[in-house]
Amino acid sequence: MTQFENLLNIFPWLYANVDNFVISTLFLALAYVFYRFSSGQIGRLLGQGRLDETGASLLRRLFRWGSILAVLAFTFSQLGIHIDLLAGLLVLAGGTVLGFAAMNTLGNAIAGFILMVSRPFTIGDRLYLDGQFMDVEDIDLIFTRMRTPDNVSIAIPNQKLLQTDVVDFGKERVIRRRHAITVGYNDPRETVEAALLEAAGKVEGLLDDPEPYVWITEFQSYAVEYTLFVFINEPRRVQEIDANVRREIMKACDKYEIDLSTPTLIKTLK
Repeated sequence: MTQFENLLNIFPWLYANVDNFVISTLFLALAYVFYRFSSGQIGRLLGQGRLDETGASLLRRLFRWGSILAVLAFTFSQLGIHIDLLAGLLVLAGGTVLGFAAMNTLGNAIAGFILMVSRPFTIGDRLYLDGQFMDVEDIDLIFTRMRTPDNVSIAIPNQKLLQTDVVDFGKERVIRRRHAITVGYNDPRETVEAALLEAAGKVEGLLDDPEPYVWITEFQSYAVEYTLFVFINEPRRVQEIDANVRREIMKACDKYEIDLSTPTLIKTLK
């Protein structure tokens, strides 16, 4: 029997299942409408603040894959396609693949599910890991996609995230920042503290409540360490605000003639 004859034999089967194809198409349309409606409701809840971006992303994926599986199962049932053998082969092949080639993928998928459920951080959070700041853009089953302040997109395996110390600054969380300077023992304490607080008062983005304060944090051999503590609620601007604070500290120290260079021992020897 030629391939052309095999092709001709398909037409009677197609003709006999026209009704089933129509019903399956209608079910597909209904499933699509249901998915679009569900996605719209999720977006509405997100807009009302009753659902965060991470939860919305997880629900959209569940509805999407649930709709796809429902359409496939209904279509196979309507067309009389028995999937017992196919399912057995898929299980066998899947077990082999998972056993020999995809253990990391399986581990990342499990880790991704854990991240979605436990939510140690959410989409939009500013994180600090591997020595740099990153913003969470999306959490998939295998990877978590992030973007650095340099606009570089990074995909990190979820399993690695579970094994890494991650500092989460959040989106609008109030966080404390510290800026330390060392000055000589001959500089009056009141002058140094006044200079640091004056510098903090000139930086846009710092909170008045809690208000900035200064501590003496260390007595060194030839200098005193003063630390200015400030508070912000814009974690995505943390690097910008830190830079502005350091600039104003330098200006204030120049104004009050506070020497920030710490070869104090060298100066003493000279």
